[in-house]
Amino acid sequence: MIELRHLRYFIAVAEELNFRRASERVHVDQTPLSRTIRDLEEQLGVQLFVRAPRKLYLTPAGLRLLKDAAKLFIRVERIYRVVRETDARFRTPLRIGVADGIAQPKLSQCLVNWRVVAPEIPLELTEMRALELAEALQSEQLDAGFSFGVPDGHAIDQQPAWSYSAIALLPLGHELASRAELTLAELLAFPLLSCHSGRQPGLLQQMQAIVQRHTTNPTFAGEAGTLSGYVTRIAAGMGVGLGDTGHIATLRRSDVVAVPLREDERFTTFVLHKHQRFGLPEALQRFVAHTKTFL
Repeated sequence: MIELRHLRYFIAVAEELNFRRASERVHVDQTPLSRTIRDLEEQLGVQLFVRAPRKLYLTPAGLRLLKDAAKLFIRVERIYRVVRETDARFRTPLRIGVADGIAQPKLSQCLVNWRVVAPEIPLELTEMRALELAEALQSEQLDAGFSFGVPDGHAIDQQPAWSYSAIALLPLGHELASRAELTLAELLAFPLLSCHSGRQPGLLQQMQAIVQRHTTNPTFAGEAGTLSGYVTRIAAGMGVGLGDTGHIATLRRSDVVAVPLREDERFTTFVLHKHQRFGLPEALQRFVAHTKTFL
């Protein structure tokens, strides 16, 4: 039975007309290469080469086989290409969860750039709460996710993806709203709105860490379960807030004033995935590495 291997070796010998050069080209020793050509001639029942003392010549049958074999390999390569393109179009997407109502420009840019660098690997997005994200990753309903953080657990790997500067959020008309810059001590002299521990545990933890670095006795004005609810309470004068510059650029509310802070405090967004004993699948590994380009 003639195999593609027979024809590939034959083309190398026919084009080089030298067994040594052909063997180097196909990375096969001369002895098995010569044996394969003999086997091909026996199966076809024809002589393909005239073996002169220091030169090989193609017979008419060899010339015809070279022409047709070259066409065959062009067709085989086209088949390979079509199969790869089909696989790329219908490849299973990476399932990505987005928690905490994250709507930062860096998240959007990360997803846009992924379509450029890896168009063959589509993404499927699902929005959910942080604790739901952790459960979905553990049960492998999702491949990766973005969050301000989930409660520590051995099953989930959380790596910084990017960060934005913290910024003061004030209702329109607040006595500090006209300032060009504030210190955290000045902001925290007023009751601060907080986050819901069950809905944004990571954001709450980061906010509490910032507050504790600048005051020992903060006053909290209540908590919100969503980003929109948080901003709505600030606009209504129910307290002052802490946000990140990424979300403020997205919201652009006319009834909330964002004032830069003198201190360099930041809110970090994490990329999460389940720990894998034998390493991450290649597509997921590429995606996680891709998110780090926005740090």
